Amino acid sequence: MVVLGIILLIIGFLTGIGFLWTIGIILLVVGAVLWLLGSLGHAVGGRRHYW
Repeated sequence: MVVLGIILLIIGFLTGIGFLWTIGIILLVVGAVLWLLGSLGHAVGGRRHYW
């Protein structure tokens, strides 16, 4: 999710499409939060690890 967010940010920046930029930021933030929670040992969505 983090990688997809970064890709959408880059594509949105290069093409000037604001929608891709916004979706990229949202995916990046959600992915970072899930990654942080999973690395701290909290169960995310019923799983101990989130990849």
